[in-house]
Amino acid sequence: MNWKNYAYPLVGLALLVVAFQRFGWMGVLAVTGGLVMWALLHITRTMQVLKKAADRPIGYVASAVMLNAKLKPGVNLLHVMAMTRSLGELRSPKDQQPEIFRWTDGSQSHVTCEFFGGKLVKWVLERPTEPTAAVEDSPVQP
Repeated sequence: MNWKNYAYPLVGLALLVVAFQRFGWMGVLAVTGGLVMWALLHITRTMQVLKKAADRPIGYVASAVMLNAKLKPGVNLLHVMAMTRSLGELRSPKDQQPEIFRWTDGSQSHVTCEFFGGKLVKWVLERPTEPTAAVEDSPVQP
């Protein structure tokens, strides 16, 4: 299990206990206000990313090459969605790890990203091949 699932609530609880011991109920109110503000900021950012992604087709990105250049290992899915402003096209079975998403641009280049535990593990850029033989074999127009 992810250690952050336990760490954040324990840190919040520890802050509440310390605030109560040092400042009484006023400290508890101040720490509670800070924790609520942090949670609201996180929820607001998530909602803004999802609102922007709702206006675009699933799995679409303006430039797959630029997305490939910006990706870094360890970023979460929400960060990648903020970069692409689109939900990724799910390529793996639902609710199974690792999760594989694909973003495609207008030239049919696509980036396939693999997430494990919500974090980017690896990604692959694939570009369509140019049919060079067909261009050479075409008859010359007079």
